[in-house]
This record gives sequence, structure tokens and C-alpha cells, in this order.
Amino acid sequence: MRVKSHANLWPRVTSFENLYDAFRAARKGKRGRPDVAAFEFSLESKLLALQRELLDGTYRPGGYRHFVVREPVERKISAAPFRDRVVHHALCRVIEPLFDRVFLPHSFANRIGKGSHRAIRRAQELIAKYPYVLKADVSKFFPSVDHGVLWGLLAKRVRCAPTRRLIRVILDSGAGVLAGEYRMTWFPGDTLLSPLERARGLPIGNLTSQFWANVYLHELDRFVVGTLGHDAYLRYVDDILLFGGEKAALHDARRRLEAFLAGLRLTLHPKKTRVFPVAAGVPFLGFVHQTHRVRLRRDGVRRFMRRMRRYQRAFAERALPAARVTASVQSWVAHASHGQTYRLREALLARFVFSAAR
Repeated sequence: MRVKSHANLWPRVTSFENLYDAFRAARKGKRGRPDVAAFEFSLESKLLALQRELLDGTYRPGGYRHFVVREPVERKISAAPFRDRVVHHALCRVIEPLFDRVFLPHSFANRIGKGSHRAIRRAQELIAKYPYVLKADVSKFFPSVDHGVLWGLLAKRVRCAPTRRLIRVILDSGAGVLAGEYRMTWFPGDTLLSPLERARGLPIGNLTSQFWANVYLHELDRFVVGTLGHDAYLRYVDDILLFGGEKAALHDARRRLEAFLAGLRLTLHPKKTRVFPVAAGVPFLGFVHQTHRVRLRRDGVRRFMRRMRRYQRAFAERALPAARVTASVQSWVAHASHGQTYRLREALLARFVFSAAR
């Protein structure tokens, strides 16, 4: 990656205008939450205090609030205090464009103008052209992200010393939050103690973590497209699809991917990584993609039904507003409409009737 120096970012990061815009971005969709309302109640003084802490170097992140979500898979979410999320947005608003301009079009997650629906359309295009696919998944990606490797990649483009210090503070605050999720792994050149001495893990829930995931795996994109010469490739976070005309070539690509990822201190998931014919159906982002058909995964339909039953009970008890139900249903319908799901949607929506108890 050709490196361009960006040595004077700090005035933009810490400007009141940037902090205010960061507050608005962090608040989006969360205005009813007590911590957001409390921050907004004395907004100017809170932003000025945050600005002073950043400028005089005394800013320190607060503690994370941890909880577990079990859909679509069980994950530990680490939620930073709202004032820290404002700082995350302020930082990303300035530095993310410096990286995004060099990211490859094969990466679709957490990028303006990309997203899951564009990734789905691209997968469908490639499925129509190629008979085989290598579907790969990085094993425990967020718990495995190595801070030393990530810091090197971030420092290449960010040459501004105080901005670097802020990145370091945020990065250090997340060290070890997912330690219980990580399976100890030794890579070539490691000593017995190497894995114990290296800081790892990005909190799932931080805006910075989503952005830094793309920084980290941009190296993989460059390797696949530039070194291996595979353009029939796309990535959504750590979910990877690589298409080809011959199974042997894709098996070879898998071996080379494993060797390259070891340099990033990552491994491929042994059960979720395989080469197979696209005619068997390619599971990707909640759908099973076939040459002439796209259908929802059954486990996704079951999750939607369980959620609707919970919502029915909560709505009947007047514990859930109608607007929340409507938003959830509309979101699911928008997602499901990317497959051949009209009759399924019709049947499911007719099945759930919401009424408040009298």
C-alpha cells in the first residue's frame, strides 16, 4: 500500500464542529436512551469538557458494559459509554476517509455506498458465472485481532502524533475484553510465551472496531486480488467468497490464504471453510444463493418467528411500542425481499397479529 503522510489531523479531530457532528452520529437511533438524553441535556458543556480532555491529553475511556446476544450466533457485545462513542465517531470521521480511498471494491462491510445488499447482489453475479466457490471464515476474528499488527497498519497512514495517541488509548482500552473467546494459537516464529505476551481483541460494538476490521483485512484483499490474481472475490467483515472454474485451483488458494493469514496471526475456521459447487447453494449473509434462486436460510426464518412471538407478548403487555414493532418488521421485510420470498413473507406476516391486552 502506497503510504501518504497525514501529519496534522488533530485540529480536525478535536474541533467543536467535528465533536458536535460526532455527537449527532452517535445519537442516531438512540435518542430515547437515558445516557444519551443526559449528555444532550447539557450538550455544549459536555462537548467542551470532552474537547479540553482531548487537547490536554487527559481523556481516558470509561469502562465497557458487556452483554451477550444469541442471534444469529452467540456473541459478547461490549458497549462503551456514550461520551466515548462520541470520541470514536469524531476520530473515524477524520481518519476513515484516508483508508477508505485505498480499500478495494471487493470489501463491502461498514463502508459508505456498500453494505450487505450490494454484497448480496455481487455474490449473485459471481454465482451465475462460476461453477465453484471457496467459502471461508476467519476463526474468532474480533477476539484474534493482534494489536501489534493493527497498530502497524494504522500508523502507516496516520502520522499525526496526537491522533496516534488517541488511537492507542482507544485500542488499549479494548485489550482483553474478548480474552475468554480466544483459543490460544502459536504461529511460525513464536516462542512458548509469544501468544501470552501479545495484546489482542477488538470490542464488538465499537465503531472503531468495525473500521479497524476493514483496515486489518484490507491486507487480505490486496493479497487475494493483487498476489493471487483472483478478482472473483468478495468479503463482508471476515466472511469470504472466492469463485473459480476449477476446484483444484480453489483448494490451492485456500492453502495460500492460510499461510498469508498466519502473518496476520489469524486462522481460517476449519469447519466453515470449504470448496464446493455453487449448484449446492452458497450460504452468505442470511441467504442461500443458487444460480437461479435466492432463498432465506431456515435458521433466519426461525429467528424472525421467535422474535415476533416475543414482540407479540410484549406488545400485549403494553411493554413494547407499535413503532418498534413496525420498524423491526419493515427491516426484516427489506432484507428478505432480496430473495424469492414473496409467499414466505406473506404467510409469516399474516401469521402474527398484534393486539394489546384489555
